[in-house]
Amino acid sequence: MRMEPIEVTIPGNQELEFIARVFEHEASAISDLSARVDDRYTRAVDLIVQTAESGGTVLISGLGKSGHIGAKISATMASLGITSHSVHPTEAAHGDLGRFRKNDLVICLSHSGETHELVALASILRQDKLPIIAITRGGDDTKQSALQRLADVTLEVGVTDEAGDGDYLAPTTSTSAALAIGDALALAVARRRAFTSEDFHARHPGGTLGSLLKPVADLVRFRVGQNLPIAREGDTVADALAEASKVVRRPGALLVVDQSGKLTGIFTDSDLRRLILRNPDELKQPIASVMSRDPKSLMSDALTSDAVALFREYRADEIPIVDANNKPLGLLDVQDLIAMKLVEDDG
Repeated sequence: MRMEPIEVTIPGNQELEFIARVFEHEASAISDLSARVDDRYTRAVDLIVQTAESGGTVLISGLGKSGHIGAKISATMASLGITSHSVHPTEAAHGDLGRFRKNDLVICLSHSGETHELVALASILRQDKLPIIAITRGGDDTKQSALQRLADVTLEVGVTDEAGDGDYLAPTTSTSAALAIGDALALAVARRRAFTSEDFHARHPGGTLGSLLKPVADLVRFRVGQNLPIAREGDTVADALAEASKVVRRPGALLVVDQSGKLTGIFTDSDLRRLILRNPDELKQPIASVMSRDPKSLMSDALTSDAVALFREYRADEIPIVDANNKPLGLLDVQDLIAMKLVEDDG
């Protein structure tokens, strides 16, 4: 016997009251931050200004929801003339530590202050003497978190319970407060550096700010299963190219995966030209032997600003877009960023 789903109806006035309480809870947490403003904020602003004035980059890192908040803070800083981009803490441990330079600064976001991946990253950066600003829950003077102990400055969110009448654990109020802290820092640094409305306008022609905050997946024209051929490591270069030729308008690169379908390399048109000039017989080799391994890639929920930062740092013409299991979903062509006037064509 098939059971029909039971539909629970909440009276409209109760639901509206609940929503109002959510707003009040989050607003109260942000309002409470003003009572915690002290010289730690001045020190944090000093560090960011010193980084910006020395030509360094403010790198922001967090895991999960904190990572999304960090990406937004990074985008805000970039829009206010502070060179910044977000770094995934796990990716940093697998090759992205090269992004960090001696004149950079890192802002680490972790509500608990104990996020393993972030603490590990901060430990390495502390050894390299990079200044660290931590944004954490705080609130316990007797026991500092691991991240607090590593940071030069810790700014406390102070939120111990999330919105929703105590019935939900999803980060809501805590992330709103962390975002407010990041916005306050960005605006204070812009004010200290006399950043003007004219400066802001010069950095946002044709709605560039809105473009930078779009998910990178929205820009992808070449998608797996539609118009993006995928090669396997055991395919010869010739076979991979033959398969790619079946696509009417293919991209300027082939993505290569292992037996489990995970991205392991990229083979570009430039690689093909060098191969033919060197020895055309190498077309018979497995593509895995001539591809570029472990290409820089972006998760599908990354922002366009992350793609711009990746292009500027590594000068890659194609950026693979992958899912959480590192399986390719698409390929972002730099020409799409050039068309949006987010990067300049050096060709």
